[in-house]
Amino acid sequence: MANPIEARRADKKFHLEEEHHPEGSTSLGFWLYLMSDCLIFAALFATYAVLGRNYAAGPAPADLFDLKLIAVATTILLVSSITYGVAMIRAESNAKGGTIFWLGVTGLLGLAFLGLEAYEFYHLIAEGAGPQRSAFLSSFFALVGTHGLHVTFGIVWLVVLMVQVSKLGLTPENHRRLMCLSMFWHFLDLIWIGVFSVVYLMGVVA
Repeated sequence: MANPIEARRADKKFHLEEEHHPEGSTSLGFWLYLMSDCLIFAALFATYAVLGRNYAAGPAPADLFDLKLIAVATTILLVSSITYGVAMIRAESNAKGGTIFWLGVTGLLGLAFLGLEAYEFYHLIAEGAGPQRSAFLSSFFALVGTHGLHVTFGIVWLVVLMVQVSKLGLTPENHRRLMCLSMFWHFLDLIWIGVFSVVYLMGVVA
């Protein structure tokens, strides 16, 4: 006669057969992450709104910002959003090579944007306008620098995805990862439009 305890153990499944990360729950979790990021940037924008005119007898935005340089950086980042959209279209067509190519173009544009941002930071600090100079500059470096860190992490994520697509192809899991990165990348573009408008454009014009 079979032992009832052993029979129950035999019937017990130790591994789930369904997918470990269902698409719906992944999308919901990523939206929650983006909302938490929104709160971070909202706090940074609020800080800049409060401190952005406290110059401590130092330079003002009109004395420091080169709108032509920032306009070029903004254009580069917005174009990178378009190239990522093309990568997603190629992914939907199951074109592995085209997806990797356009992801690479997006990454290069992201690097160009970061290069211009690093160039701006270097020259500001060289001119004595570092984050310790005034409350305005502290809030400026915190806001713009946090966005730059997000772009950096996005590029690292993008490179990892390029490797995964190259090795594993356009699997459903990689499609889901590409979609999450797409939301993240477009989110960064929206945040940068706010930075360009509030920090640079209003700062120089006002």
